[in-house]
Amino acid sequence: MNNNFNKGIYLSALGSFWWGFFGVIYFKYISFVGHIEVVIHRSLWTSVTLILTTFLFSKWKIFFKLISNKKILLILFFSGLLIFSNWAVWIYAVSTNRIIDASFGYFVMPIISVFLGYSFLKEKVSFKAKLSIFIVIFSILYLLLTDIKSIPWIGLLVAILWSVYNLVRKKINVDTDVGLLIESLFILPFILFAFYIITKNNLNDFEISNPTLMFILMLAGPMTVIPLFLYVKGVELSGLGPSGMTFYITPTLQFLLGFYLFNEALNFEKLLSFILIWIAVFIYLKDLYENN
Repeated sequence: MNNNFNKGIYLSALGSFWWGFFGVIYFKYISFVGHIEVVIHRSLWTSVTLILTTFLFSKWKIFFKLISNKKILLILFFSGLLIFSNWAVWIYAVSTNRIIDASFGYFVMPIISVFLGYSFLKEKVSFKAKLSIFIVIFSILYLLLTDIKSIPWIGLLVAILWSVYNLVRKKINVDTDVGLLIESLFILPFILFAFYIITKNNLNDFEISNPTLMFILMLAGPMTVIPLFLYVKGVELSGLGPSGMTFYITPTLQFLLGFYLFNEALNFEKLLSFILIWIAVFIYLKDLYENN
């Protein structure tokens, strides 16, 4: 049991590290093709990768069972729109040198999720969790009152989209990867149409004359799916609470890369807001640790 727990922590930490480090480096590297084409390729090749993994893990029975349920399909349609929007906003943040703002979103996302769970699912929230929510709200109000231009709107949008996505997915009990496959298939027709439009207007960088770049862009699928599998498997082995603590590796690495590697600006007001968020995160994680 202890070995499984340790393995779970290791896998979820590896998934979080992948998102925070490899994910940022990779999507920053390919951002020169333009964020629209990057979003197209991430969505397209994620679908292809998930089709392959569904074959690999023999999950087609689960897939067909889910698509026969109209209620589940409707929920996955809306959650698909949310995950696509989250990807689009995050890729835009990376492409426009706003990785620090995006990291802000992933720092506050679990706390926003607690608030949504309390508001819509009537989940119990401890005093410390409520205190974390209050500090997050205060940090945002601080930026609003001192320097509205410093508010990381992109980060907040990333956090809200991802938190609402998790809230919607809690309504149904489906395998993460199979659910994501169905979500991506809903989006796929729009992606293929967008790809046709940019290709027709010669706005695409993905072309046969450059097979190396084609291969690199196709990696957007595995770069999305691999950390997801690692993190989900970690959750299965160690539990949601303990593995949830490792998730903060992601925004921490995003922040460090944005500040030190990509030299993004960080003024005093935004830094103070981040310090408040880190205090909220510390309180939240301490409460999570004490109750797991």
